Amino acid sequence: MVDRLARGPATLSELAEPMDMTLTAVTQHLRILEASGLVHSYKQGRTRHCRLRIAAMDQVTKWIEGRKALFESRLDRLGELLAEYEAAEKRRRR
Repeated sequence: MVDRLARGPATLSELAEPMDMTLTAVTQHLRILEASGLVHSYKQGRTRHCRLRIAAMDQVTKWIEGRKALFESRLDRLGELLAEYEAAEKRRRR
């Protein structure tokens, strides 16, 4: 849904069309996206329209980048520890 909304606003029916799920399930997913602030929807007549909130996507991107940096530093440290362990094992075998 987020991927579809990144291309522009859509109605609930347009979001549901390519999905292999019921309209009720699509509505539940939409509610979660709205609660997280990523999507805004409004009713116009009998049709529910949805759009992506770009500012919220920027916040998500910053959060992901922060987590990525954290995990990269942890993986780098793990690599260093494994290299130290391997070097110690080689010295021990001699």
